[in-house]
Amino acid sequence: MKVVIAGAGEVGTHLAKMLSSENHDIVLLDEDDKKLEKLANQVDLLTVCGFANSINDLKEAGIAKADLFIAVTPFESRNVLACILAKDLGAKKTLARINNAEYLKRVNKPKFIELGVDELIYPETLAAKEIIASVKQPGARVTHEFSGGNLLLLGFKIRENAPINNKSLNELGSVSEEFRAVAITRGDKTIIPSGKDMIIAEDIVYFVTTRPALLDLYEKTGKKFFGVKNIMILGGSRIAQKTAEELSGQFNVKIIDFDKERCQKIADQLNDVLVINGDGRNLELLKEEGIEKMDAFVAVTGNSETNILTCQLAKKMGVKRTVAEIENIDFISLAEQVGIGSVINKKFIAASFIYRYSMNSEISSIKCLSSTDAEAVEVIVKKDSIVTRMLVKDLDFPVDAKIGGVIRGEHGFIVKGDTQILEGDKVVIFALPSAIKKIDKFFK
Repeated sequence: MKVVIAGAGEVGTHLAKMLSSENHDIVLLDEDDKKLEKLANQVDLLTVCGFANSINDLKEAGIAKADLFIAVTPFESRNVLACILAKDLGAKKTLARINNAEYLKRVNKPKFIELGVDELIYPETLAAKEIIASVKQPGARVTHEFSGGNLLLLGFKIRENAPINNKSLNELGSVSEEFRAVAITRGDKTIIPSGKDMIIAEDIVYFVTTRPALLDLYEKTGKKFFGVKNIMILGGSRIAQKTAEELSGQFNVKIIDFDKERCQKIADQLNDVLVINGDGRNLELLKEEGIEKMDAFVAVTGNSETNILTCQLAKKMGVKRTVAEIENIDFISLAEQVGIGSVINKKFIAASFIYRYSMNSEISSIKCLSSTDAEAVEVIVKKDSIVTRMLVKDLDFPVDAKIGGVIRGEHGFIVKGDTQILEGDKVVIFALPSAIKKIDKFFK
């Protein structure tokens, strides 16, 4: 597949690295020649120095033969215009990054398709969904819902006192058929485990499970499931506003931001949210606003260091659930080590969303995890695909990938060796990047 990416920012760069590992023909278009030169030395791709909204530059990038054109520059209008031009010049499918949630309304989609923009991506909305999922599953480092929650992906840090500590996956399977360990992060290494692999203290273990089995899974991992009612959000960014808007009907939500004008705007838009104007780094202010009574603390300022430090502070003040937006990729591993809770990176989230359009299989969801090399993929099974021809145990599935569960209609269940996958099923797979191309052939 030939893919042209306009924009060598962190989203475009991360996406280019993901795609280049699978032998796609990648062309990266950006106006910053030095940035392109640096990336070309790291990744196998072609670079073109130019502008996304220039017809000549798009032609130079080979847009006429592009199977997929992705515009992820920082400028919304440029991205939309670039997609319109690219489609007119021959690109088969186009995708634009936007900053206006209004464009995502279902009624507007046909208008953009008519113009030549096939898909729109608003990273802030995707990040807000991740935060909401994290808040609703306290105790888990990572959370992701497949098909509206019919299957769940949860990542837990295993402590010494966890009942499953020092247990093999074979032993774990005899305990419950309602959840399955699909990956383990041990230090800097990601393991797609087999039955003989052991779970040991300090591992982050990723499970696929059903909603009815949640309490049992929490018990086995040594975690306590607690209800969340009071939530404090630090920062009045678009992510914060979208998160607060979605949570305010079910929870008591409080936003703290230092910008008085922004606070007034948020207060006018979100009637059910309490908005405080002040510096959230001030411990006295946090105490005054009742941080000790909060069940969850979400830090989504524009500063990664501030988000990490305030989450640590919230933990010390007794807040059980913390979520930090960390856009500085170099800080993610640090955040994981200090145990601040869940980490959100909207660039990774955006790249995951876009990545599925490069697959031959019909992908309904991809979750790229910031704390591990693996990806969780939800694939829709096509007629006569290889996975429908034999039982799971006979598939000769790649060792660097693992099938976790299946969603059939509105029912999700954990896969066993004698499971028969059917046309129309949604199959949840955990895989290392090296396996993505291999598993594609089983489903296309």
